[in-house]
Amino acid sequence: MYDIAIVGAGPAGATLARLLASRYQVLLIDRRDLAHQASPGAITKCCGGLLAPDAQKVLAELGLGLPEEVLVGPQLFVVRTIDLDQSHERYYQRFYVNIDREKFDRWLVSLVPDSVTRCFGTTLCGYQSEQGAITLTLQQAGSRWQEKARFLVGADGANSLVRRQATTTAMHLRQYVAIQERFRVEQPMPYFTALFASGVTDFYGWTIPKQNELLVGVNIKDGIGIEHLPCHPLHLLAK
Repeated sequence: MYDIAIVGAGPAGATLARLLASRYQVLLIDRRDLAHQASPGAITKCCGGLLAPDAQKVLAELGLGLPEEVLVGPQLFVVRTIDLDQSHERYYQRFYVNIDREKFDRWLVSLVPDSVTRCFGTTLCGYQSEQGAITLTLQQAGSRWQEKARFLVGADGANSLVRRQATTTAMHLRQYVAIQERFRVEQPMPYFTALFASGVTDFYGWTIPKQNELLVGVNIKDGIGIEHLPCHPLHLLAK
């Protein structure tokens, strides 16, 4: 039996596993295969890869500095905000660090001591609490098995299965789906962009330069099919 099982090996889960490793038996679970180089078609985070000042402060407090291979050019310090409905735009100074999210996650996982048991490429199917222990049902490559832990930590994101199963109270939250694509560009924009267009979404879209590519993304309400929009949201925002 493990002392603590952590579901999700993103920045929060990997950091917690690293900090607890010297005192507890820890099991770290993630559906991504973070132990090996990502292969084409592998699961990756839909993330813009911008490290906000609060996150930079936490890294500093932990005594961590970003390695060069995690950084992605260009490093920019302004956000261009465009309201397509009102034909307004403004520029705001912001101090994000432009990073490769996949490499950032893998770097943090590489700092986790070998004493932590890793279950990567593994999905949590569910769990049960009984007699002072939590039994987790895990699945990998079609095979299911169970592990036990005294405590369970849900670091599995906004749509956390751990949280959903832990509460009997229905959470009536508006849910959005993020769509993001990469476009090759001749020259990167000298700014990040936030776009507002009510014909596409009541949330926002974004563009983020990444070397010789441009990330273009948008959040739309869950359940709204792209076919019902006036045009594909990424094509509109990429114009």
